[in-house]
Amino acid sequence: MRFGFSTAQLIGFALMTLAIIVAPFFIYPIVVMQVMCYAVFAMGANLLMGSLGLLSLGQAAYFGIGGYVTGYLVQSMGLTPEVGIIAAALVAGALGAVFGWLVIRRQAIYFAMITLALAQIVYFFSVEVTGFTGGENGIQGIPRSALFGVLPLRSDTTMYVLVAVIFLGCFLFVHRIMHSPFGQVVKAIRENEPRAISLGYKAEQYKWIAFILAATLAGIAGGTKAMVMGIETLSDVGAAASGLVVLMVLLGGIGTIFGPLIGALIVIAMQYYLAPFGAWVIVIQGLIFVACVLVFRRGVIGELAVRLKTSL
Repeated sequence: MRFGFSTAQLIGFALMTLAIIVAPFFIYPIVVMQVMCYAVFAMGANLLMGSLGLLSLGQAAYFGIGGYVTGYLVQSMGLTPEVGIIAAALVAGALGAVFGWLVIRRQAIYFAMITLALAQIVYFFSVEVTGFTGGENGIQGIPRSALFGVLPLRSDTTMYVLVAVIFLGCFLFVHRIMHSPFGQVVKAIRENEPRAISLGYKAEQYKWIAFILAATLAGIAGGTKAMVMGIETLSDVGAAASGLVVLMVLLGGIGTIFGPLIGALIVIAMQYYLAPFGAWVIVIQGLIFVACVLVFRRGVIGELAVRLKTSL
């Protein structure tokens, strides 16, 4: 183990980094950047689903609010992109702290439904507070101003480097969290919460912190995506976005470190490359999802890890 990485994980990380470097030469950079943004979003959801076994149907609240915060600060207040993304992380984390305090004592379906209800509150807030969110029109024309006031982000190449750095930073952060003493306690709580409590661990505090971390990652992803796409709309804060990120985690593999990236890649690739099929897109997507569930019951990376008898 090097820096918490197994040999298989080190090889996977090297291949992933190489793929990120060469991808813009073969694939439209905007598509790759969107995949990385959604992968960060899925990493947060995976912390809850994989480490704690909690299904949140409200992660879009933090993803969307992160995008709105970044868009508003950069466009309306003229602040630099890094300030907008950091603010998105802080606001999403604070919102996650409040919502987490309300829901973390609930279990299973009750937890999922309350998170969905709270996310709907954020959605209606986004519809009504037009001075901040732009309502149904959203925030359009978010400028790619200069990073730190020095490095212009107008070029897709420069923006790509920034998104790649953010993605890799979040990836290493999540890996460290999952393999830290905190991560091990969280997994113990998932496996046997009464036992963990009997050993003196305050389970609710650990779950609350994990909830805040997941919200913060969603905020970072939302803020970064707003900068990449130059627009933030209600679609990012709606229930469909929450369902989409859950699907990414399931397709990639719950509890795996590389799963969120593969899940995001599959979903975003289908959105882009199946578009020419028009109304048949939903049918084709459904068939692909059914095939993935039947062939990769643990997710793509989950099945690969089992076959290789290692953790990925």
